Amino acid sequence: MSSKQDSTKKTLTVALTLCLVCSVLVSVAAVGLKPLQDANKALDRNKNVLAAAGLLKPEQSREEIQQLFEEFDLRLVNLSEGRFATEEELQQAGIDPNNYNDRTASRDPEISRSLRGNDPAGIQRQADFATVYLRQTDGGQTDLLVLPIHGAGLWGAMYGILVLEGDLRTVRGLSYYEHKETPGLGAKVENDDWRAQWPGQAAFNDDGSVALSVVKGRGDAPGEIDGLSGATLTTNGVDRMIRFWLGERGYGPFIAQLQAGKG
Repeated sequence: MSSKQDSTKKTLTVALTLCLVCSVLVSVAAVGLKPLQDANKALDRNKNVLAAAGLLKPEQSREEIQQLFEEFDLRLVNLSEGRFATEEELQQAGIDPNNYNDRTASRDPEISRSLRGNDPAGIQRQADFATVYLRQTDGGQTDLLVLPIHGAGLWGAMYGILVLEGDLRTVRGLSYYEHKETPGLGAKVENDDWRAQWPGQAAFNDDGSVALSVVKGRGDAPGEIDGLSGATLTTNGVDRMIRFWLGERGYGPFIAQLQAGKG
């Protein structure tokens, strides 16, 4: 009996020791690889910004991509007031712009708000501050404005980047970099032919209302984008997302202030 108990104890000891060693190795690997993972995330973000702006080329190296991206300034926008956030209010909120994450912020009730009952884009909560990227001319004029957007697709959240020209009325490009849409259908948001419809489209009408719309059967109206064939729900999701983020509760007031030279 004692022999069996000893054998069982040895087996459990070996199993527990093995689990402990594996846990330590996994933890060490995770910590050791985090800088590389963060660098890859930053590179992916930079590539998507440049792709939406039409500046990314297949043969560009990591260094070239970084150099191009450094032409853009990262700023945070106070969405409720439609202006750039001040250093003072960011300090009061405990926010470091260089480490700010819009997704994480949207889950923090101290710096976000619930959209329950009035949430056309299906984002549930909206952060008080949003990240934007600007490229300016030597004279200080806005040359490109990069607007991160997100909203509900068919199977989950879709994350993309909308870029406006320096007139802040014309679309430079659109790029989706994360989604769960059906391959061959909703996933056509990554299709080059579909994305080619966006550059040059009017983002706003003369009265300041949102002109961009994604519809089945593109017409002649300014800003109309032909929807995704066979993917009605994804098409509707993109349309609602664009209209929300360019509208009154998104970047709309901020863009209007920039247009008036008061950003």
